[in-house]
Amino acid sequence: MNKTTIGILWCLITGLMIASSLSCEPDDICPASTPTTPSLVLEAFDAETPENNKNIFGLTVVGIGQDVALPDYFNVSSNKLLLPLDTNTNRTQYQLIKDSFVNDNGTPENPDDDFIDGNYDLITINYTTKAVFVSRACGYKYIFENVSVQVDQSDPDRWIQSIAPLNPNQSVENETETHFNLLH
Repeated sequence: MNKTTIGILWCLITGLMIASSLSCEPDDICPASTPTTPSLVLEAFDAETPENNKNIFGLTVVGIGQDVALPDYFNVSSNKLLLPLDTNTNRTQYQLIKDSFVNDNGTPENPDDDFIDGNYDLITINYTTKAVFVSRACGYKYIFENVSVQVDQSDPDRWIQSIAPLNPNQSVENETETHFNLLH
């Protein structure tokens, strides 16, 4: 090859590299502000005056089959709960424990036999899942349709009076709005 051919090839390759770099799209990074799979939002109200919010004192939330409380829900006082739903099934269950405390089982020096005590209520959340494409960078998120929440009625010491949806055929598409009211 002569110098002219090499020069032309070098210019052509350089030109193609510059043109391809100018046509690149920004990195595919999912922005933190992009909505992801939402949690179920329960808001607590006074059963005697349902228009008034009412904190649940000493609240601990534990998923059935889990050994530890949900993050941010160990012995707290709150009138709003954000509960993640299992996307691999159509049902999620939680123990909502009011007036919770750690019972040392009579052995304060041995934390291995400690357990959470208080007034346990079991709730069961049923739903159907639907995968929704968000973007190439973010992939899919799930939304939940036909959501219902039941409180175990067989508990004689039940502190949750009722849980009612805000809309018929309640769906959970974001966690900026309340989905169910919990009366206690």
